[in-house]
Amino acid sequence: MSAVKVLFVCTGNTCRSPSAEALARAAGLDGVEFASAGTHAVDGESINPDLAAALPRDLDTSGFRSRRLTPALLADADLVVTMEVAHRSFVLDERPELRRTVFTLGQLATAVGSLPEGLDRAARLAHLGDARGHADPALDVPDPYRRGTEAASGCVARLEELLRAVLPVLDR
Repeated sequence: MSAVKVLFVCTGNTCRSPSAEALARAAGLDGVEFASAGTHAVDGESINPDLAAALPRDLDTSGFRSRRLTPALLADADLVVTMEVAHRSFVLDERPELRRTVFTLGQLATAVGSLPEGLDRAARLAHLGDARGHADPALDVPDPYRRGTEAASGCVARLEELLRAVLPVLDR
């Protein structure tokens, strides 16, 4: 099986989605590629300094540059993971045929609890499309933009919590 391509999506691609991308990459999963984009991003922005400071010290985000979500990025992704229900709706308004592969991160973390044991990665991903359930705004990752270091730290903690549930499902 070729690499699974996961695209994290938020609004500006300077806070939540690049943090999720950096944390996921640091997990070192075999055969998984992570990227990020923003529904309303300005291309070329650095990661938000509060988020960069809140991430683990060994994660270097200095080379990160934001990018706007495009049809090509969506077409290239096997799994699109959004930070909010609004981002998921934005993607599905553009590409309704992707409904089985677009999740909020909270929705995906909840869905992995329904996976039967013993499935290979391809079967796990297919099962998630069937078991995705309702995208609940209560499971959204709150936007820390312009809310200070405490909000940034809370965002990173929430991302780490949700990714702990999700990343093992993506591993071979």
